[in-house]
Amino acid sequence: MIRAWYTGASGMRAQQWRLDAVANNLANVDVDGYKKDTAVHKAFPELLMRRMNDDGVYRHPFGSGDAAPIIGAIGTGVELNELFTNFEQGAMKETQSDFDIALDGKGFFTVSTPWGDRYTRNGSFQLGKEGYLETKEGYPVLGENGPIKIKANNFQVDKDGRIWINAEYADDPNILVARDKNTWEQTTLLDTLKLVEFDLERYLKKQGSSLYQATETSGEAKVIEPGNRPRVIQGFMEASNVDPVVEMVQMIEVNRAYEANQKAIMNSDSMLGALIQVSKLG
Repeated sequence: MIRAWYTGASGMRAQQWRLDAVANNLANVDVDGYKKDTAVHKAFPELLMRRMNDDGVYRHPFGSGDAAPIIGAIGTGVELNELFTNFEQGAMKETQSDFDIALDGKGFFTVSTPWGDRYTRNGSFQLGKEGYLETKEGYPVLGENGPIKIKANNFQVDKDGRIWINAEYADDPNILVARDKNTWEQTTLLDTLKLVEFDLERYLKKQGSSLYQATETSGEAKVIEPGNRPRVIQGFMEASNVDPVVEMVQMIEVNRAYEANQKAIMNSDSMLGALIQVSKLG
């Protein structure tokens, strides 16, 4: 019966981890570029139970010479195996703002922070006081040549992540010049967004503000080569990949599983109390 307490307690603890993940997902359902967390659990090794003092049929399970018949296996509880981030693509929503940029496919924007480079899928950017493209928190967005300096209503981002500005306002006369009949008469290639990928992106560490940090398990960031880059869409935002209906169903499942483990502990406690009373009377 004592074992039942520990088994039920481990089940309650596992459901608590799962509930924390679901609650965090629901709290961030409206955050652009948010990726949901998923809790994965595993069972402790099972114990093989036998009837003692029994003259049942002689067996040799797993090469053993034990004559006690096998009753079956008993579980010993569960534990949290990992809490990982699901990077499935979120839905696209149009904003018509030049500063909103979405990625359609695998990859991350690179952002410069006081703690080093960080990575995000949240493309809701703004024009900083010094004229640099920044996140809402004021961290510069990086291009392949460093921070991106632009002017309002004077830049365009194509599907490959290249940033074009009106050649009339180009500061560097040696910069590449191209023709674009659909927009301006003459445009200048300013820079290209620094888009990166990881060997195991699910092991990136969340840092808050939609930023991710590379870990030893995820591997270092690698700049995505042309031809493999995600499609860059200006004027759109990637919504979170959280389905609130699914998360609410999971929350109900978690609550019921938690209550079931709680009742198992209470029943075991009652049975143990009754056993103690009987032993005292005997």
